[in-house]
Order: sequence, then C-alpha cells, then structure tokens
Amino acid sequence: MLNDRKKKILQLIIEDYISTAEPVGSRTIARKYDLGLSPATIRNEMSDLELLGYLEQPHTSAGRVPSAQAYRLYVDSLGAPDSLTDNDRALINSWFNERHRSIDEIFRSTAKILSRMTQNVSMVLANRDIGARFRYMKFLPLDEHHAILCIITDDGNVDNCVVEIPLGMRTEELDYLAGRVSRLLEGCELSKITEELLQAVHTDIADDKLIFTSLVQSIRKMRNKHQEQKVFLGGTKQLLAQPEFRDVDRVRNLLGILEEEGMVRDLLKAGEDSGLKVTIGSENKFSGIQDCSMVQATYRLNGQIVGIMAVLGPTRMEYGKVISVMDYLHKYLKTMFANSPRQAENR
Repeated sequence: MLNDRKKKILQLIIEDYISTAEPVGSRTIARKYDLGLSPATIRNEMSDLELLGYLEQPHTSAGRVPSAQAYRLYVDSLGAPDSLTDNDRALINSWFNERHRSIDEIFRSTAKILSRMTQNVSMVLANRDIGARFRYMKFLPLDEHHAILCIITDDGNVDNCVVEIPLGMRTEELDYLAGRVSRLLEGCELSKITEELLQAVHTDIADDKLIFTSLVQSIRKMRNKHQEQKVFLGGTKQLLAQPEFRDVDRVRNLLGILEEEGMVRDLLKAGEDSGLKVTIGSENKFSGIQDCSMVQATYRLNGQIVGIMAVLGPTRMEYGKVISVMDYLHKYLKTMFANSPRQAENR
C-alpha cells in the first residue's frame, strides 16, 4: 500500500512522462513541481517505487519510467478524466455539423475526430442497422437486358446493382414498377423486410419472375449489408509520430493487425459488454498489442448496441484526455441518434 507522498510522486512521474516521453529523474520532479521535498528525498521515494514494481529504468538513462503496474494504478485511482475545453467541444460539434448524416459517414467521422483529438489510432465497430428504413427505389436503364437498380434508405445510404430486365421492357414500365414497390415498402425497417413480405410484394406488382428475382436479391443484399457490423479506422499514421513506434518491425506488426478487419472486429467485440474498459500492456490478450494500451467503450441506445469505440496507442497514453473525449462523443452521438426522425417514431 502506497502512502500519500509516494502516490503523489508517482502521479507526477507518470504525467511528466506522458507529456515529454523522456525518463524522469528526481531533480526534474523537485524543479518542476512544488512538493517541498529535496531531490534526495524524492530519489529515495523513487527507489522504493522501483522496488515495488511501479517504476522501471531504461538501459540508457538515469531517469525512471512508469511500469504497466503504475499505469494501472493511475487509471484506477490516481488520475482523473480531463475536462474538455470549449474549443474541444466546438471542434467536435463543427466536425459533425459540417458532414452528412448517413450512418456510415457519422461513424467514419467519429473515427477521424477521435484519432485527431487523442493523437492515437481509433477504431469504431458500428451497427449500421439502427432502425434504417426503406425510402424508395429507382431503375436506371443500361441496355435492352440490364438496368441499374438503386435502393435508398432514410439514413441517406444508396445501394445499387445491375439487374436483368425482360427484353423490350420500357423505361415507363420500370418507373411504374419502382413506384409500386416504393409505395408498398416505404417506411419499412430493413430488418423487417422478410421473405414473406417480399412475396406479398411480388403477388401485388408483377408476374415477371426475372425482374422479381432481381428485385428480391437486391433488397436481400441491402438488408444483409445493413445488418453487418462495419469497422472504421482513424489515425494509423499517428503511430509514426509516437517515439515508442520508431521500431519498424513493431509498427509493421501493429499495422498488420489493423489491416485485418476480422481481427479488429474480434478485438473490439471481446469487450463489448464491459462499458468503459482500459487494458494496459499484457492485459491485452491479443498478441501484437501487448505493449500497447486500449481504451474501449460500448455505447447503447434504447438497450441496443449502437457501436464500440476504442483508442489504441502506447502505454504512455493521455488516459484522462482519451476518456473525456470518448465520454463526450458518446453523449453527443446518443443525442444525435435519439433526435433522429426514426428514433422519434420509435418512442
């Protein structure tokens, strides 16, 4: 059990090292912080902290650096989340206000602003189907046998594919068919467009099996696409700016993990029921990131998981800043989704 003096000295060493990335010596603490203690006294306390496993000595330096054990204590009890400045809040607000509001764009923007504000890699695993609804569809003729089928949802997403059409079918007939389907399916949640509903549409609109088969396949494809979880990354270049990642092999291994979408998805889903979770160093069970830290949070709306966000970086991470940014983003996105028209309809 550390006494208050040791805790204070350890906190200052951690925060100084996070800020400078330079090993910290007793003279640095005595000079920069008004503790009322001599360098010799601080040196003795640092020696005790090293024996207890909270500090480590790099081979080439007389200073000390925090251990993973020290960061764990700091996250759990010593440090406190930073307060975001008005400029930080304004940056986040303007970042989203200047961009379109499709689900993909919202989560892509979330990954970018998260990495920009934390100066680390950001990862977002998004549930794209947050009540997305069918809006309308349209055919764009290509040639006598093919047309482009466009399906638009109320969140602004557009899916299109080339479909076969009956020989000699006129543009007016395609427009009429698209209008009938749009009126029948408008407002339906994609997740609730079942095979039975599509069969009812078939009975009501057309006898031509070719175009109905193309239509069913296209709607099924879009429905399945919206039910998939999608990964968004931001700030992979930020790694190169961190002193810890000057080792080319280390960066290559980490980038290899981030390039595998399935691996990133597994990494994020491993902690999806944990609320806010901070894993440090060897606490990470995935090989390749065991000398990193990850701050991860799962966000829900009306009991449904909306997304999982995480920041990945060196153990020398600004934990307070990262946690504050993620908390603000959570509240901002929760308000955004709660105020969307489709959520208002569901309440």
